[in-house]
Amino acid sequence: MDPEFAPVDLSVIVPCYNEDEVLPLLKDRLGRWLSQQDLSWEVILVDDGSSDRSFEHLAAMHAEDGRFKVIGLSRNFGHQAAIAAGLRAARGEAVAVMDADLQDPPELLGRCLDKVRDGFDVVYAVRRKRKESLLKRVAYRAYYRILSLVADTTIAVDSGDFCVMTRRVVAVMSRLPERNLFVRGMRSWAGFRQVGIEYERDARAAGRTKYSFGRLLRLAADGVFAFSLVPLRLATIAGLFIVIGCVIAGCLVLAWRLAGVRFMGHTAAELPGWTAIILVGLLLGAGQLLVLGLIGEYIGRIYAEVKRRPRWVVREALGLDPEHDDAEPRGHDRHVV
Repeated sequence: MDPEFAPVDLSVIVPCYNEDEVLPLLKDRLGRWLSQQDLSWEVILVDDGSSDRSFEHLAAMHAEDGRFKVIGLSRNFGHQAAIAAGLRAARGEAVAVMDADLQDPPELLGRCLDKVRDGFDVVYAVRRKRKESLLKRVAYRAYYRILSLVADTTIAVDSGDFCVMTRRVVAVMSRLPERNLFVRGMRSWAGFRQVGIEYERDARAAGRTKYSFGRLLRLAADGVFAFSLVPLRLATIAGLFIVIGCVIAGCLVLAWRLAGVRFMGHTAAELPGWTAIILVGLLLGAGQLLVLGLIGEYIGRIYAEVKRRPRWVVREALGLDPEHDDAEPRGHDRHVV
């Protein structure tokens, strides 16, 4: 085997999207920590279709030190797809995932590796404190707790993608075929021995966040719809209660009409009932649209899965084994020529 592609002790996967401002800081801090460790390592930097000079910076990092590998995707496929592309290419016995903005401290990887040596297969970081706006902190806190309640798989509260995994966990995750990726959920689904480590998440070292509110909403939706059938069950339960309510309301109106009694100063015969009909119609219509919307979320994801388009397309790879450049899970038929 070519020594350049031989297995290493640790692979560090770093997805990058328009991060040219922070990349020099990342190389200095991450490279300094790795150089102090008594292990062989590689850093896989995945450029997710950046529109700035990120890829040029990454190529320069690879030219300076061949242990910094680079995957350039043909366009922006999303943060989760970039992580999955890195997982496919990683050769480490242990594989770490961290963001490029240095909100995930590289120094914490040492504590994670200690836990791996203690026999754990997944060591994930739990965010004890965030340096973000109050609205974001409240939204994150609420989302993770709702996801914990509805998910079929136990997903650790306040955990992100920052983690260290053993080779066998990465192998399982690389075989999962879904297109709507939610890496932390897939990591939890894989099982094995898992443990969390608390840390205080730092502010970005430079630049601005690339996760817009819309991107965050899509990621949150992927987490819920990929790992829970509760929304469909709630739609069924809501429909059942609406039917029961309509039956009860119909019986009461019929009794009011037949008895001829006065209710709020009127008999049923004196009120045509147009307002009530309109309100009931709006209520039922809104309920139907809500249920159809929930079903549509699942159908849309089924549609994306059955098309089996590649989850990412590699434009250029530096320092990587060409056989790892594909986006199809091993063990499944490939439909890309």
